[in-house]
This record gives sequence, structure tokens and C-alpha cells, in this order.
Amino acid sequence: MKTIRLLYPDHVSGGLETYYFGAHLLAHILPENAAQPLVTVNIAPPDGREKAVTDGICGRAEVLAGIMDAKAKLKAESPDRVITIGGNCLVSLAPFDYLHGKYENAGIVWIDAHPDVSAPADGYPNAHAMVLGALLGGGDESLRACMDNRRFEPGEILYVGLQSLHDYQRRFLDEKGVNYKVQTDGFVSPEEISAFISRFDHILVHLDVDVLDERFFHSTYFANPELVGDGSGGGKMTMDTLADILGQITSQADVAGFTIAEYLPFDEHRLHKMFSGIKLFTE
Repeated sequence: MKTIRLLYPDHVSGGLETYYFGAHLLAHILPENAAQPLVTVNIAPPDGREKAVTDGICGRAEVLAGIMDAKAKLKAESPDRVITIGGNCLVSLAPFDYLHGKYENAGIVWIDAHPDVSAPADGYPNAHAMVLGALLGGGDESLRACMDNRRFEPGEILYVGLQSLHDYQRRFLDEKGVNYKVQTDGFVSPEEISAFISRFDHILVHLDVDVLDERFFHSTYFANPELVGDGSGGGKMTMDTLADILGQITSQADVAGFTIAEYLPFDEHRLHKMFSGIKLFTE
């Protein structure tokens, strides 16, 4: 069985250059494994220039080019399992669609404080908030057009860690028929997770780091007081709880895809930029 690590440092879909730095740092944080070759999606490094919003999506051409390059890399490698190292949440679109073509009976465990079902018409132009909506066959048409395989059905999604919703997000989920639970007062139970994953031959896991409580884990969007995003709040999960959930899923299911997204090491990035401005390190 061939497993690859797909380094996908998309920063354009989230509007922050730290996504690019964070993805590369995360590639070093993961345990080394020579049996899992690293394949890199071609994403141009941040250049400090603001991206234009076209048809409601910031940097639309760059976003779509990244998806197409990811698709090409996946087709060329033809892996059985994909560990995607983001970057922001959009990085799950290409690998999850690819794996859905390979494994018909696959479910998604979406570990995230947010539903990621926005559309351009909702007024937030960063495509990382649109990815699961596209995988469900909704949202932006150009994102859906990047998919080669059938959409995921509402019953093939389990949210873990989901927090309060905007009205348009709730409306999308209700209209699609997704069975979701807002988890401000408690997360889905181990029994609910087991019941979900038992229905599928393969499971795809999307882990958005901002499911973690920013008071205790600081490398998340919501630990930065200068950022407001679309007005949503951060997650409420501890690292110990997350470790238990991931341990349960990986021990009970055949995990064919695993995405790590939204890792934003702001302090480390600032330190990097500080040292980059000192001639001793660059000459």
C-alpha cells in the first residue's frame, strides 16, 4: 500500500502568508517516515501583494491552479493513502475527491470548529471556508468543477468539534440534510464516532488545528487578536481530547486520507522573519 505526504502550502485561500510557513514547518514536525515520500504541490511563495477578489473569491486563479496541480500530482503518484500537509482547509478538496474516486464507500470525519460550507455570495472571499460545501456538491461552481468524482452525500459527513454557526451555514447544512451537532457544550461521544465510522470501508479525516482552544494552543487563527475572519470563534478542544479522538478513529477505521490544516505558528514565523533581516544569517 502506497502512502504519500502531500505538502500543500496554500496560503492564498486563507489570506495569510503564515499558512505557507506553517505548512513547511509542519512537514518537519510530523514523525519521519522514509516509506511515505513527500510530494509538493506547486504554490508560489507569498510576495506581499494583496490578491484581487474575482467573482467572490480572493486569488481565484491561483486557488484553482493549486487545486489542479494537486490533482496532477495525485494522478501521477497514484497513492492508496494520502496525508495532506496544509496550508489552509482548502487543501482537502483535491485529495478527498481523488480518494473518493478510489474508494466508493468512504466517509469524512471533519474535525473543525467551523462547517466550511460558505459560498462567494455569503460575503467572505477566502476559499478555505468553502471546501466542504464544494465536496457536498454546493457552493462555488468553479471549485465543484475541479472534482472528478461524485459529490459526498450528507450522511457521509460527521462533524467533530463544531461550534456556533452563522445563519447561512446552518441554512446550507439543513437544506443539504447534513446531520450535525453544534458542540459548544460537549463533543460528539466515542459511541457516535464508532457508529459513524463502522458504516464505511474507508475514512477520510480532516483536522483543522483551530478546533483546539486557542487559550491552550496558540498556533491557531484565533490566538491572533489582530484577526477577525468571518466573525466566527475558535474551538474548545484540548490536545488530550483531540489525541483520544484521533486514536479512536485510527484504531477503528481504515484511514485512507488525513489532512492537517490551518496550522498558524505566528510566533515562529515572526522569529523567522526577524532573523531573515539580520545580515549574519543571509550573507
